Amino acid sequence: MKKIAVIGAEGRMGSQVVRAVNAADDLELVAELDRNDDLTAETLNGAEVAIDFTNPQVSQAHVLACAMAGCDVIVGTSGWSEADTKFVLPALEKTRALIVPNFAISAVLAMRFAAEAARYFESAEVIEMHHPDKLDAPSGTAAHTAQVISEARKEAGLGDSPDATEYDEDGARGAKLHGVHVHAVRARGYMASEEIIFGNAGETLIVRTDTTDRACYMPGVVLAARNIHRLSTGLHIGLDTVMDLPNE
Repeated sequence: MKKIAVIGAEGRMGSQVVRAVNAADDLELVAELDRNDDLTAETLNGAEVAIDFTNPQVSQAHVLACAMAGCDVIVGTSGWSEADTKFVLPALEKTRALIVPNFAISAVLAMRFAAEAARYFESAEVIEMHHPDKLDAPSGTAAHTAQVISEARKEAGLGDSPDATEYDEDGARGAKLHGVHVHAVRARGYMASEEIIFGNAGETLIVRTDTTDRACYMPGVVLAARNIHRLSTGLHIGLDTVMDLPNE
């Protein structure tokens, strides 16, 4: 059985991860750690894989500590930037870090569909909707979606979406990530939703995913824990890296 440590075990997501690991026949929970606990080989208690659901202020340090202890790590913490990933990369010569913007299968497939659609539409924008207790904006999922859209558009030889806006002093057009406008909504009634809008003259395409229960993340978490060893050492991003998706 693969030995698992959960970091942030007392949090909303972490507590569900603990239950999911305990329910899996091929996983063994060997450590439940709070986000402020010291991470050492001793406290990780022989874990082969650590699963981090904490916050951006401590998540980088957790990845580095796991690497020093020889433990692979799956990061479900949102809010990682490109600079953050570059910072931890040198420490990952012998271990793996898998950063997962979203563990929901629907969200992973929505991003894949978005990458495919982005090649064929002149306009593309992202709207993400979350509960008002979420600490970061835009979400890691939205940022990653913008990145995959941007990469697909570049491969197709497309430039930025057309936009004649000249005045936006109040930020009504939202953030612009990788050349893609991203809008964040924080409101009661949402848990986690994303809408990806594509447009051409005379037509629009909307790809949408809605998460209503955190239980939907657990199959993805368990899948990542089971399969992270298949990846090369170093840094990887996205649940799709451990999914057997067909080649595009």
